[in-house]
Amino acid sequence: MNEAGFDCEAMVVDISSRDNILDMIKTGQKYGEISMLINSAGVSPSQVPIEAILKVDLYGTAVLLEEVEKVIKNGGVEVTISSQSGHRMPALTKEEDELLATTPTDKLLSLEILKPENITDTLHAYQMAKRCNEKRVMAESVKWGEKGARINSISPGIIVTPLAIDEFNGPRGDFYKNMFAKCPAGRPGTADEVANIAELLMSEKGAFITGSDFLIDGGATASYFYGPLKPTK
Repeated sequence: MNEAGFDCEAMVVDISSRDNILDMIKTGQKYGEISMLINSAGVSPSQVPIEAILKVDLYGTAVLLEEVEKVIKNGGVEVTISSQSGHRMPALTKEEDELLATTPTDKLLSLEILKPENITDTLHAYQMAKRCNEKRVMAESVKWGEKGARINSISPGIIVTPLAIDEFNGPRGDFYKNMFAKCPAGRPGTADEVANIAELLMSEKGAFITGSDFLIDGGATASYFYGPLKPTK
């Protein structure tokens, strides 16, 4: 980015820490008002334990959205990169969805549905985190709208990235390979295909879009519910 003519400063940020998030925001404000943010922070269910997934993907994202909302510029826009996993878990009740959307951030991890005894494995934790991302974005869009700003989320499927390559060779590798082989697109996605959606959402062409989630998974979720990826009972 620096070589392309932008003024950039790289930071290593643990978004499970509110103090670290505030430090990141202050660093960004050195360059002026914050008008755009893409949050792609997250950890994999194949690489870390349940606690880390909930602390980073769920709690950390909620804190980030909360703190950036306080400083986002009028006309600003944010995109959270979530995951198809939030769409593939069993439906939650209306009350549970509302708790994920509106519970004060510092009390999120105390919710009954997020207690360790109610989380079956790392994939379940990841699915809950991504469902929470989508619901928090929806709820936050109301607050952001009061400041003339927009916020949306994108839920990608299997996208070819260094992390995905690691997962393909990990304990769930066969699961992922089977998923993209049997989805309607017949392949994994690419980073630029996700970026195309982000570009739309962050441009004037997406000015009427806020509080929404965009599933971009080559039809894997459709196949999970109605096609060859449907679990057998």
